[in-house]
This record gives sequence, C-alpha cells and structure tokens, in this order.
Amino acid sequence: MELNTNKTYLITGAAGFIGYYLSKKLLEAGCQVIGIDNLNDYYDVNLKQTRLDGLKPFGEFTFIKGDISDKGFINDVFEEHQPDIVVNLAAQAGVRYSIENPDVYMQSNVIGFYNILEACRYHPVDHLVYASSSSVYGANKKVPFEESDFVDNPVSLYASTKKSNELMAHTYSHLYDIPATGLRFFTVYGPMGRPDMAYFGFTDKYFAGEPIKIFNNGDFENDLYRDFTYIDDIVVGIERLLGKPPVDEEGVPHKVFNIGNNSPEKLMVFIETLEKSLSNALGKEVEFNKVYEPIKPGDVPATYASTDLLQKAVGFKPETSIEEGLQKFADWYVSYYKVKENEAVH
Repeated sequence: MELNTNKTYLITGAAGFIGYYLSKKLLEAGCQVIGIDNLNDYYDVNLKQTRLDGLKPFGEFTFIKGDISDKGFINDVFEEHQPDIVVNLAAQAGVRYSIENPDVYMQSNVIGFYNILEACRYHPVDHLVYASSSSVYGANKKVPFEESDFVDNPVSLYASTKKSNELMAHTYSHLYDIPATGLRFFTVYGPMGRPDMAYFGFTDKYFAGEPIKIFNNGDFENDLYRDFTYIDDIVVGIERLLGKPPVDEEGVPHKVFNIGNNSPEKLMVFIETLEKSLSNALGKEVEFNKVYEPIKPGDVPATYASTDLLQKAVGFKPETSIEEGLQKFADWYVSYYKVKENEAVH
C-alpha cells in the first residue's frame, strides 16, 4: 500500500524501538515525520540516541524532545505542526517494572495517552494509531488470543494501563468521531531492540560472564510460550494500517488488532536459537549458563496471537522466522558493541 507523502505523521516515542523503525520507513518513503521522545533513562539512553542519529539526516524529520504527560507541550506540538496521522508509541514499557515503579505507568500510559486523545479532539486527525499490548490478555487460557476475547482481568499494572488506553480511545472515537486503531503487540524483537527484553538481557549477561535467569521453573514440558514478532514485520503491519481508518460493527471509528507472529515458540527453543545465532556471529560456540527460577508475578504462561483480523484488513502476514530474526539481532549486537571474544561488553 502506498504511503500518502502529502500527510504529516506525528510519531511519539520516535527514539524507541518500534518508533525508530516506523519513522525510518516513513522518511524513506518521503513522508514528513514529527518525532517526539522524552529520552528517559528507563534503559540505555545511548541506544535511543543512536536510533535518533539514524533519523536526523532526513530533511523531512523534525525531532522535539518532550513528554506526552505534559499537556501544554502536546497541545503546542499539535497546534504548530497540525499532524494528519498520529502514531502513539510513547509509553512506559515492561511488565515487571510496573510492579516496582507504578507512578511512571500512570503518568505516561494513562495521563500521556489522555493528552494525545484531547489533542486529537481539538485538532482533528485522519487517524490515530496507538500501542496496546498482548499483556491485556492476562492469564487467558484459550489460545490463540483473539480480539473478541474477554480481557477484563489483567495481571499487571502495565496491562491495566494498556486496557485503559483501549477503553479511552473507544470513548473518544464514539464521542468525537476520532478514527483510532489500537495494536496489541506480541513480543517484538530485533536489532536495536529494547535492552529490558529477555533476548537482549540474556546476551548482555553472556558477555558479562553472568548466568541467565529463566523464569519457567525449569519445567520444559510446560515451558512458557511466546509469540516473538520481528520488527520489520511489525512495521509493515503498521504502515498498511495508517491509511485505513477503522469502523467497528456499531459504526464507531475504533478497532483493536493483534499484531504478532501467529506462531508461538517455546522459551527454551528461542534461547537455543539465540545461542546458535551468537555462535554464528562470533565464530565460536556459545552456551548460556542457565539458572531456572519460578515464574514471576505478572508473567503469563503463553502469548499467542490470532492475526486473522489484521490479515483480513490489510493482508498482514509475518514472514521472518526466529532463526533469521535472531541472527540479525546477534550480528547487530556484536557489531554495535564491538564485541571481541571473551570481552565484557558494557
């Protein structure tokens, strides 16, 4: 699907993992992109800066440092730049961190998103696309997860904030006719990904000579399953949706889609594949020192997306195998951190 290069795209969280790749894709197509990010230190700011450095050479890119939880700031951005399409990817991420630091989740994920909705209300947009999460499915046993499933029992504050976003967006779409699409992301990974994600953390630990902790009770029969989705597949899905404002069954311009791989992997298979990928990247055998621990509060046994709705809507079909995706990550990691054999990284 052709991107409309006459539109102005506002991407919040533009220095984040998904925000960077989406911004880059839009800029390469010749689109005007306004990027917002507060560059917080939840994880390595240098990595965010590296992503940003990859966007700055584009003449069509404008970066504005700021926080979506600052209502005045958001209003000023909308007033000045009059975006046509808004993609809200700015959020405090991470299930486990929401147990340690709940305040920041309410601030960014609830108040920040409310500010975005208010701005779209007073400065009408063609389409608001926003990040939800597979974590809204909580401890649902039925797999694959479908958008019509009951999701009123979240098991982490992070999941609660994402479910709140869906409810808030639906209300604003209903009241003020804002076309809005929510995307329930399923474990997105790849080069330049988030260091708080397991695959990245495992790699860090290996090079630091530390054991990796695997929260599956050491129970390989009933291992955790995750729907790992490669970043390029995610970006294609979002890109195709941008020009397709939704309408639900009741005529409200709001819809929620799963965006995942539709092919879950056992956690241990994922770890073995990562070991192989690092072995290839380094040219020597890599084996993690593994410590098995009980499942963490807020973690769910399986995430598995039904992507039928998204496929029907925009022909979305993920194409990247975990072998290919993890090899790209491993190659990037070794090159980015200039890893030499037996050398600690950072």
